[in-house]
Amino acid sequence: MAADNLKRRFHVVIPCAGSGSRVSIGLPKQYALLNGVPMVVHTLRVFQSVKGLAQSVLVVAPEDLVMGDVLRQWPQSEFFVSHTGGATRAQSVLAGLNALIDKGVGLDEWVLVHDAARCLLTPELVEKLLLACFEDPVGGLLALPLPDTLKEESHGRVGKTLDRSGKWLAQTPQMFRLGLLRQALVSAGQSVTDEASAIEHAGFSPLLVPSAAFNFKVTYAEDLQMAQAILSDRSRSTHSPT
Repeated sequence: MAADNLKRRFHVVIPCAGSGSRVSIGLPKQYALLNGVPMVVHTLRVFQSVKGLAQSVLVVAPEDLVMGDVLRQWPQSEFFVSHTGGATRAQSVLAGLNALIDKGVGLDEWVLVHDAARCLLTPELVEKLLLACFEDPVGGLLALPLPDTLKEESHGRVGKTLDRSGKWLAQTPQMFRLGLLRQALVSAGQSVTDEASAIEHAGFSPLLVPSAAFNFKVTYAEDLQMAQAILSDRSRSTHSPT
């Protein structure tokens, strides 16, 4: 493989072992249909369209029988399924990293961890993250400067207003070297809620890469409706006459 292709090479870990109970659709939210296609497929298609994607993994619950059927109906050539998902995000991501190692991925290679439920991600945002982080000694994450006034709650009421300056909302993908991220997750334990937190726990400062508000995580039923509307609008824009 040419040196420039090696430089562009990256892998993706997508943890999909959660139940998505807050969406209340009767199945894990990554399988909710948007424009007739499962949410997770919309997510995977974004990465498939970015140059440099190498072997990548979907980490599902051991009892998950759906993802295999989804990938047979909507093939995604660079992704394989690992039935090693755990009770926490950290466990599932760590299992995904180990699955990549088992496939021969090197510890110094770049890995992007992404939420399957952030299905509105665009190739342009992925490219922005890659360009910002490929030469960075640590890695980084897509994030959004906090746009709203921040309140601290006390017994159901406002306790005080907090200074929002310098505060960001963490998004995904989050991009780190496989070996560093694996070691950080093992050291930090299962309480961390994103990969950047584990990297911070290890004493490093991830790079903040400005993202977009549309890269939100589908969590509630109304989020599904918003995601459907945005995807439908994108589809109309793509197919409209010029």
